[in-house]
Order: sequence, then structure tokens, then C-alpha cells
Amino acid sequence: MNAKKAQTVDTVIPVIAGPTAVGKTALSVALAREMDAEIVSADSRQIYAPFRIGTARPTTEEMQGVPHHLMGVLPLEAAYSAGQFAERAKRIIPEILDRDKKVIVVGGSTLYVHALIEGLSDIPQVDGSIRDTLNGDLEQRGSDALHAELLSVDPDFARTLDPTKSQRIIRGLEVYRGTGKPLSHFHTPPPLPDQAFKLFVLRTERDILYQRIDERVDTMLRDGLVEEVRAAWETSPDATLNAWRTIGYQELIPWLSGERPFEEAIRLLKRNSRRYAKRQLTWYKRYPEAIWLDTSVQPIEDQVRAVLEAIRS
Repeated sequence: MNAKKAQTVDTVIPVIAGPTAVGKTALSVALAREMDAEIVSADSRQIYAPFRIGTARPTTEEMQGVPHHLMGVLPLEAAYSAGQFAERAKRIIPEILDRDKKVIVVGGSTLYVHALIEGLSDIPQVDGSIRDTLNGDLEQRGSDALHAELLSVDPDFARTLDPTKSQRIIRGLEVYRGTGKPLSHFHTPPPLPDQAFKLFVLRTERDILYQRIDERVDTMLRDGLVEEVRAAWETSPDATLNAWRTIGYQELIPWLSGERPFEEAIRLLKRNSRRYAKRQLTWYKRYPEAIWLDTSVQPIEDQVRAVLEAIRS
């Protein structure tokens, strides 16, 4: 995680992440009202204008007057990637700060969050035996020695770590030994090197989360998801578009074409949503600096307080 400036409430940008249906919107809006902030969406699907209900894009009522960015601005035909998101965020965040407003980033799209807080990289594949050797070195020599070695070959990356970050140290040495180049050589710099990001991951008990997901799907259906999918398909009937590979939409297209019973489409929608939530939670476990908040035991007021205390520390 990048923290190039002293971490005060004026320089730290909270990033609210977590699985679908966990409560990211409620927390981010409550936090924005408390901080006088604007919200930047790190969601790979809410960016598409025709996709509102199925992506759980916040309604005007849910936004409570808080400005939201990178939502509902692209047609389905437009390509959108983590790198493009990071570039857009790079332009938008300074504009918000220049208005003397705070910024909150919120979204569950894992790679999009990663692109913003860590940057992207294009690293050649490294022989797995190198990592095995380094794990042995870690046991024999210790993480302090490996950190010192990393400092000598990749000082830029090493200075972002301390000796306790043994797996990231190993990653840096693994890349150097395998490619002859430091890991920092491959990194795309984060869009805002002068800003510190602090990651907050929301979670809840699995049974509660899965129940919320099922109930959210039922609510989407009542709110007009089928009609939304049908209208979008009529204007952009191209299943090869990346936008159509979206949970909540991809399951219903075969039903519209008569290839799948409606009940089966809904069963798959709920199942795929639950599986996606599980993958999201697994992904965010890779960030040792992340602060986890349990929405099943912490009311929204306590969540807001926890975020504010963390970004002030």
C-alpha cells in the first residue's frame, strides 16, 4: 500500500471494498456525508449506463446528495479495464481535492481497486523453483537478511516494505532472480503517488451474506431487472461484448432467447453471485494492511467511526 505522505485525514483516501451485497454503498455514503467527500466508483460494471438495477448502482435516494463519479457514463459497446479506470481516477481525484472536498473510493471490482492503490504490472513468468529456494532462505537466514538483499537490488520496492513483509520481500527477490530486473521496473506507478490510500474491507458471516445476496436478487427482479436486461439487449444484442459478461445479465440472455427456463436463470444468477462474493473475499486477504469491518456486528455509525479513526492515525 502506498503512503508517500504523512497520514492525516486530509491526505488519506479511504478505499471501501468487499463482496457484493455486504453494505459498501451505505457505509460510503454515510462516510461521505461525515467527511464532506465525493465518491469515486471502482466498479467495472456500474460504469455502463444501461446497467443500473443488475449492478446495484446506487439510486438517487441512496446517494443522499453525495456526488458519485464513474457511474452510468459508458455505452455497452465501450471497453473498460482496470488500467482505464485508474487513468480516469487519476484525473478525477485531483479535481475533487481542488474543490476542497475529500475523496472516498468504493467498489468491489478487485483488480480495479488494486490498479489504484498498488498499480498494475506486466511481469514475465518466473520459474517456481526460485520461490522454493527463497522460502528455504527465509527459514535459514530470516526476513531481515532477505530484506537487506532486496534493498541492494531493488531499493525502490524494498523501501516500501519492512522486514515483516516476508512474502512481498520474497516476491521482489523472486522477480529479480528470475528476470535480472527489479520488480519496480515492471510496476505501473500508482496514479496518485502523493496520496495515501487506506483499504477497508467489509465482511459479514457467510450465511448472512448469502442470504443478503439472494434477497438482493429478488429485489432486483421486483425492481425491473428483466425489463432492464431486455431493453439493453434490444439496443446492443452482441453477446461478445465484455459488458454482457456481467452477473445478473449473462444468466438472463439465454432465457430471453428461449434456451433456458426462467427459474434456472435465477438459480444461476444467485449461485454465480455467491461464488463471486467468495472470490472477492479471498482476493482481499492478500492485503496485510487492510482493515476489516464486520457489518453484521458493527452498526453503520461504528463503521464510520472506525474508518475516521483509522485515517487519522
